[in-house]
Amino acid sequence: MPAADPLESIRAFNRFYTRRIGVLNEGLLGSPYSLAEMRLLWELAHCEHTTATELARTLDLDAGYLSRLLRRLKEQGLVDSTRSPTDARQTRLSLTPAGRTAFAPFDQRSREQAAALIAPLPEAHRQQVLQAMGTLQQLLGDDAPRHGTAPYILRPHRAGDMGWVVSRHGALYAQEYRWDMRFEALVARVAADFIEHFDPARETGWIAERDGQNIGCVFLVQARDDATHDPLPGVAQLRMLLVEHTARGLGLGQRLVHECERFARMAGYRRITLWTNSLLTAARGIYQKAGYQLVASEPHHSFGHDLVGETWQKELT
Repeated sequence: MPAADPLESIRAFNRFYTRRIGVLNEGLLGSPYSLAEMRLLWELAHCEHTTATELARTLDLDAGYLSRLLRRLKEQGLVDSTRSPTDARQTRLSLTPAGRTAFAPFDQRSREQAAALIAPLPEAHRQQVLQAMGTLQQLLGDDAPRHGTAPYILRPHRAGDMGWVVSRHGALYAQEYRWDMRFEALVARVAADFIEHFDPARETGWIAERDGQNIGCVFLVQARDDATHDPLPGVAQLRMLLVEHTARGLGLGQRLVHECERFARMAGYRRITLWTNSLLTAARGIYQKAGYQLVASEPHHSFGHDLVGETWQKELT
């Protein structure tokens, strides 16, 4: 049997997926809006006070076509424009209260559609689908190199990864900070909780890989009350960020933190929180650069040392 034409394989996949997610219907998700209009509403709901120039660049849309789309949404009272206070040449765009009200049920419907897409699959197959999607986005995305090989790829976690996460946390923190094995035990408990309570619609993990070797990781989970373990509505927690020595200097830590924020916004979280220690200066620098604020600190004795624990937060609304 002759090998399949790669171009025809891509076109066949495009036809399959556009049908599968319903973008061929006259209105996306049963709404009165087209795919392009719905995507504009999503961008405006998640990126307050953006500009038409930024939208055209982000969505790779023709300026004239974008202008017509925005005009229609403005006529419906969904989008508002105001002059930028810092640059009079720029006009800021945002959703009106009516626009947010109109968009909210379709945003929820989109989440339900995504959940229904993978719900019939066993967990192993779900992870395969998510991994394949992540690989496509990584290799075909705007940041993908056009020549040579990528310095790393990001993929969802899979069987066997959590053992590596626990082992490398224990080894690296013992080497760099002389923390004892109680820290490795803590990471093991966090990793076990992640597996036991994993909700793919609300939680995720990324493994950074280069040449078949794991070089970094991060996880985003539903934040819970320390005493009752009840979920904290609208709050996500960033956990177990790690970058191997050999991968430092690639901007990997910033990329992993950014992916957590991107997922949190899509999942509907309003805030991300994290706990770290004051002596972890590299990690603190990444959080600060990403817009996190230090909201609390407290001395404690853990892992064989006197430390200062810190809570950092970032508001997403």
